[in-house]
Amino acid sequence: MKYSQYIDGEFRSGTGDGELSVISPSTGQEIGRYQAASANDVEQAIDCAHRAFGTWSKTGPTQRSAWLRKVAHEMRDDRDPLALQIATELGKPLAEAQKEVDVAAEMFEWAAEEARRLYGRLIPARAPGIQQLAQLEPYGVVGAFSGWNAPAITPSRKISAALAAGCTIVIKPSEETIGVALLIAQAIERAGLPRGTVNMVFGDPASIADHLCASPRVPMITFTGGTEIGRQLGAKAALHMKKATLELGGHAPVVVWNDVDIDKVTAACVATKYRNAGQVCTSPTRFLVHQDIFDAFCERFVAHTNSLRVMDPLNDQAQMGPLKNKRRLNAIDGLVRNAVESGAKLLAGGHAIEGGGYFYKPTVLALHDKTADVCTIEPFGPVALMIPIASADEAVAEANALPFGLAAYAFTNNMKLAHRFANEIQSGVVCINELQASLPETPFGGYKDSGLGSEGGIEGLREFLRVKCVRQGGLV
Repeated sequence: MKYSQYIDGEFRSGTGDGELSVISPSTGQEIGRYQAASANDVEQAIDCAHRAFGTWSKTGPTQRSAWLRKVAHEMRDDRDPLALQIATELGKPLAEAQKEVDVAAEMFEWAAEEARRLYGRLIPARAPGIQQLAQLEPYGVVGAFSGWNAPAITPSRKISAALAAGCTIVIKPSEETIGVALLIAQAIERAGLPRGTVNMVFGDPASIADHLCASPRVPMITFTGGTEIGRQLGAKAALHMKKATLELGGHAPVVVWNDVDIDKVTAACVATKYRNAGQVCTSPTRFLVHQDIFDAFCERFVAHTNSLRVMDPLNDQAQMGPLKNKRRLNAIDGLVRNAVESGAKLLAGGHAIEGGGYFYKPTVLALHDKTADVCTIEPFGPVALMIPIASADEAVAEANALPFGLAAYAFTNNMKLAHRFANEIQSGVVCINELQASLPETPFGGYKDSGLGSEGGIEGLREFLRVKCVRQGGLV
């Protein structure tokens, strides 16, 4: 497909300096080029979104809901091309990419339903003749940023929630998966949304961020990505007194107690751990396994890991594809080498797969101390860490030891322990005996360095609305 910008309902070439490449992670070869957005392109996108907001914010929720449903319908009609684009640009296996398209369409459907339920409050007054209202109003033009690891879900969640709330949006999806974002833009265009409600710009991330954060016509920023970049963007937003929601990195702990069905739990954990080659912010990573079953758990986990089929994502037998880019490949290999040098025991994988592309063997490391870099740095790749624990106190302490708190998991048949883990683990999401950390209808956000605010659920939709208190007396 032809790569472009999407501004004011038009697909147009950027006017920035130079062309940028999109690389296939399966081959390492270029699959497309595009002209970057200039500062003038970004300013035009803001102009269009600002102009569209005047109308969109006054459009009734029933009509907004109908349009969002049309977008979902168009995305479902485009399921196969979208999935193919995800597999080609990201390297996610095709069957998994199809599921991502389904969830992305669900984001629009759920937001369409909730657009009609954005209720304010009537507050009892202290005196007769006075009416007090807590009134919800859309922020305005939203500046949004999303990464490459969920190239259909993340932009869809931000766009659908912003539109449902009555906002318009200028979004910078990842330049590494630009084609996926533009297919979503095509679905939006076919659904007939008013021009300027959704705009997409691609180019130099830092300069686009500076422009959106500095613009007085962009009162809100929403970002999904790495913690360090999120900190910088949050600081820029705060400098200009903008609302910011930040969904950042994680390093998810998984507590495994000694009363579980080991084969059942390992099979489920392996499938989730290596989904999207581990390039998921909620990916289970630190397996805190009770010492009574540690060896048996590791053995079964490794057996399931070694059975995974790592291959071209377009092969319908593929269970794991490549890492997204050479940077990820080098980062993962460096973390694994450092771990082994620091005394970790390599139980599976631990090296790149020869041939074209950025394929890496699913890796399992056993750690009896925590001196390796991978113990504190989010691997964001196909690496699982096995750490023995002796008590519930140790499990909770280890789960909370890092400055991340995005997702956490625990497996036990002891309801008292399950209750304790759910309440004492410091994480925005805690899953007990299951591994689904995020759905369209559930709130998703982090504690500590994992972010600010929520996405998903009614809580995520409310992020795009400010509260105005209106007090009205009788006639004078």
